Amino acid sequence: MTNIPELFGSMVFNDEVMRERLPKDIYKALRKTMQSGKHLELDVANVVANAMKDWAVEKGATHYTHWFQPMTGVTAEKHDSFISPVGDGKIIMEFSGKELVKGEPDASSFPSGGLRATFEARGYTAWDPTSYAFVKDGTLYIPTAFCSYTGEVLDKKTPLLRSMEAIDKQAKRVLKLFGNDNVKRVSTTVGPEQEYFLIDKEVYEKRPDLIYTGRTLFGARPSKGQEMEDHYFGSIKPRVAAFMKDLDEELWKFGILAKTKHNEVAPAQHELAPIFSTTNIATDHNQLTMEIMKNVASKHGLACLLHEKPFAGVNGSGKHNNWSLSTDTGMNLLEPGDTPSQNAQFLLFLTAVIKAVDDYQDLMRVSAASAGNDHRLGANEAPPAVVSMFIGEELEGILDAIESGTLYHEKEKTLMEIGASVLPHFPKDTTDRNRTSPFAFTGNKFEFRMLGSSMSISGPNIVLNTIVAESLEQFADRLENAADFQTELNALIKENIKEHKRIIFNGNGYDDEWLKEAEKRGLSNLKSTVDALPEFVSEKSKKVFTKHGVFTEVELESRYEILLENYYKTINIEALTMVDMVKKGVFQSVLKYQKDLAKVMSEKKALGAEFDVTMESSLLEKISKLSASIYKNLEVLENSIVEAKNHDSDAYEEAKYYREVVFDNMNVLRTVVDEAEAIVGKDYWAYPTYEEILYSVL
Repeated sequence: MTNIPELFGSMVFNDEVMRERLPKDIYKALRKTMQSGKHLELDVANVVANAMKDWAVEKGATHYTHWFQPMTGVTAEKHDSFISPVGDGKIIMEFSGKELVKGEPDASSFPSGGLRATFEARGYTAWDPTSYAFVKDGTLYIPTAFCSYTGEVLDKKTPLLRSMEAIDKQAKRVLKLFGNDNVKRVSTTVGPEQEYFLIDKEVYEKRPDLIYTGRTLFGARPSKGQEMEDHYFGSIKPRVAAFMKDLDEELWKFGILAKTKHNEVAPAQHELAPIFSTTNIATDHNQLTMEIMKNVASKHGLACLLHEKPFAGVNGSGKHNNWSLSTDTGMNLLEPGDTPSQNAQFLLFLTAVIKAVDDYQDLMRVSAASAGNDHRLGANEAPPAVVSMFIGEELEGILDAIESGTLYHEKEKTLMEIGASVLPHFPKDTTDRNRTSPFAFTGNKFEFRMLGSSMSISGPNIVLNTIVAESLEQFADRLENAADFQTELNALIKENIKEHKRIIFNGNGYDDEWLKEAEKRGLSNLKSTVDALPEFVSEKSKKVFTKHGVFTEVELESRYEILLENYYKTINIEALTMVDMVKKGVFQSVLKYQKDLAKVMSEKKALGAEFDVTMESSLLEKISKLSASIYKNLEVLENSIVEAKNHDSDAYEEAKYYREVVFDNMNVLRTVVDEAEAIVGKDYWAYPTYEEILYSVL
């Protein structure tokens, strides 16, 4: 039986290992760097590097890599061995502080949004000591930031660290006003719930669309999808349970706090949820989790799908970003306490978040925008593209009372009476939950539900940290200069509730009536990624990011270009894959089916007039018309792909063209192909059907 406490973090150069292996003065210097961001001296780095190398070698490592997160959305790594020649054909295993703190990968082949030309190759990786190193597959992985030769950041980690520093600075100003002088650090914490699909690997390998794009570009709806709601929280199939067991153990080795696992709503869909970690570490862990999921699935003869919408007609996959604020003294700043109406500090931080989300709702939408997530947002499974907040009846009642200047009477906790004496009584929460809200308060944290399952959580948390830092700065500026703190505090909370309450909505976010109501309230509805992305580089966005030192204007513009490029390249790959599948598979299927139908008709007619060929004739007519329609719409799609080149001088116009023309042409072609699949016999169809895919794992 696995000894979990012994297994947990066994492949991580964590605090326990550092305390054991480093001299006390070196350990203290490193901890100071980790906690307060102080510069690490090279002599300290040399000692840390040597200890890290010795530990890694004991764990079977022969190489090290600076592990970083470029703008590709996945991680990157270049491996170097520890070997160093000493003469006479001999080597030693060596690793210096200089090698630990700095690496030099080629920067020219990563997305840079114009920051780097192809011939400008130099880039740097810099060790992030706030995220622990670990050993995986014989290599020491060192989490790092990534920047260009000219200093602009090319990764997702550096802006995240900057945003964490921004909110730390402003939150401490506010806490000081409440007498919390002992707080040295305020950190945002995150627990990202990860949804995914598991299908049989053999079936996966027969679908080029899944291999190249992560989603099915064709597929008639199965006879049974999620209508019976029997998969959600259902018993876990043995093959999936074996995968989940191995996945947990692999994640635990790397110190990843995998806690909850269950079946999700759609057939073959599942979820993993971790315990909260500091946002920087949670981001690293989530990137690692997605990679390990795929590797473990492969070992079990499975394929793990992380696309937001792998299958039409059933729920897609999201990633729920549970975000909160905590101090180094153990306070959760979003904990209401037993009497939230009397908890002024909580109410101020809550108001800061409400103001931030209302002021920067467009940035929140941008942070969850991608080609894959466009298929999911607004469907009856995910929040709409309109950003709103759920805070529950109790908190809404408190805010209403503050706004109107009336007293709020706290609700007493009542016991749940379920009606069977054998069942235990337990306290009932004062507020229900709302799974339809894009940004929901869930007790002592906010759950940002708009994220797509394949996304890095860095982008949404960069936005959240920055915009809340902006609210807190405005509050601190005002309160620090107040003649009477309590009077000014009450006025500030009241004014901001009145000004920003339009963003609060506790109802059904899936209801079409809400979209009409949201429009009346003046909330934006950026339906697609192309609609949303320009907001990333608006003057308002530039001002807040540059003010808090999270991005420079140049870095913002470059990321905007990269996001647009990722969008239209994704659709281009999908369109080309669709064309290829129709030409190499769909045509052969329908033509062979037509040929055999015609043959049967001919043979029956030859046997005499008494043999009825009505069925064959009707089927042949239907499939012939569909074949012609497939051919016609394929030509339209191919022509639109060629035409897209005429828009490549402007990234936004190209992205817009792909959204409005190529994407629409793909949907028209898909509709016809799916109709043909529903008619053509199973033995003729070139690709595994939805029934075969969704129910492939027993």
